[in-house]
Amino acid sequence: MESSKVQSEGGLNVTLTIRLLMHGKEVGSIIGKKGETVKKMREESAARINISEGNCPERIVTITGPTDAIFKAFAMIAYKFEEDIINSMSNSPATSKPPVTLRLVVPASQCGSLIGKGGSKIKEMRESTGAQVQVAGDMLPNSTERAVTISGTPDAIIQCVKQICVVMLESPPKGATIPYRPKPASTPVIFSGGQVRADPLAASAANLSLLLQHQPLPAYTIQGQYAIPHPDLTKLHQLAMQQTPFTPLGQTTPAFPGLDASPPASTHELTIPNDLIGCIIGRQGTKINEIRQMSGAQIKIANAMEGSSERQITITGTPANISLAQYLINARLTSEVTGMGTL
Repeated sequence: MESSKVQSEGGLNVTLTIRLLMHGKEVGSIIGKKGETVKKMREESAARINISEGNCPERIVTITGPTDAIFKAFAMIAYKFEEDIINSMSNSPATSKPPVTLRLVVPASQCGSLIGKGGSKIKEMRESTGAQVQVAGDMLPNSTERAVTISGTPDAIIQCVKQICVVMLESPPKGATIPYRPKPASTPVIFSGGQVRADPLAASAANLSLLLQHQPLPAYTIQGQYAIPHPDLTKLHQLAMQQTPFTPLGQTTPAFPGLDASPPASTHELTIPNDLIGCIIGRQGTKINEIRQMSGAQIKIANAMEGSSERQITITGTPANISLAQYLINARLTSEVTGMGTL
């Protein structure tokens, strides 16, 4: 959530950007026939409402504007969803009306403030608004954002969103945010020439190239508070291939016979100086979890051995998973040592 302060006499009046995650059916309801519903929402709320493109089961709806415009847009969306529920119930024997549910997409670095110490803040929000609030435990794929689900009556949801906005303005995101981008319903996977050469390093390179084509990966430039994946995929691929040599792959994966849906798992070990292990793990394990999530590899960090100045890291996964994990770990170390801190 981005913000820029525009102080006014009634207290909170700032410009915000809020991201919502919606299913295709919900998006259809917001857009309306020939776009009439979303046009009306834009005009009446004075908020900018943008809907992500693409043939995806999920879409991102971005709402930007002063707080009063945002809350008006939220109210219109919540009441529209309630109307849809009432209409669907007229053809159904159900007697109890299900709650309206909205999903916010929030930078993971702000979720701790939303939950509060020992869950105190989220409990307070639930009790004061009557809405149910759930913060997802895991980050959304290939991002550093989490889903925050709010359920209840439209009025309860609006009050809850207001409180969430206040918390998020008081605790801005830390570092760069990799925004969640929903993936298409099906992504065709085609290797050039239809196969992978039977040599582990080439196979690893081919898999890495494939991952780079289909996933936003974290070589990125900073724009505002968002980290935008770097467009030069060839350069990123070369960077990744220059990292720690992939020697164990040859030992553990003798051949890669063509296109294998689940390549055999390999294991690779690294040693990291004790004084640098903190930048790999991150606060409460946030950085190592990001690396696990982005690379798809299992990563174990051994406990510190008495008298040793190094810690051992064991990476397990496909050659491509290991390549990516090594690249991300090296990138963290480089940014720590050079003081750039962008990764």
